[in-house]
Amino acid sequence: MCAACFAADAPQPAGKPQSAASAAHPAAKGHQLDHSGRRQVGKASYYARKFAGRKMADGQPMNPREDNAASKTLPLGTKAKVTNLDTGQSAVVTIQDRGPYVDGRIVDLSPATAEKIGITKKDGIAPVEVAPIAVPQPDGSIKPGVAAADPS
Repeated sequence: MCAACFAADAPQPAGKPQSAASAAHPAAKGHQLDHSGRRQVGKASYYARKFAGRKMADGQPMNPREDNAASKTLPLGTKAKVTNLDTGQSAVVTIQDRGPYVDGRIVDLSPATAEKIGITKKDGIAPVEVAPIAVPQPDGSIKPGVAAADPS
């Protein structure tokens, strides 16, 4: 079962966790994959620490100290620059899971990544821009994203 993607301070899970077998589904239910490499703007939350070690959609265990993230629409394996629009702080993540399962949220971050970009436990969420750097394509190729020229 992959980590249920919701803000660490949320009083209840925001959706149903998926099994690793759900990785066969290209995107979270009701969402299409975005292979365009365009920016997305919305809110970010982060994984609760209790999900450390649980399988993500790509089959890897969730490591709260690594720069992993969940997206409903970006293909697994996408590298993206996530910028907190309140602080201006950024980090590069790899999309390894599906979620978040709360309307308006576009990405769930590992606790380490959330800390790097200034998302606090008190707030739990922040407005972010997700700018893809490298987007896996259905044919196996990699498409440069909007942030490919400036991943830092």
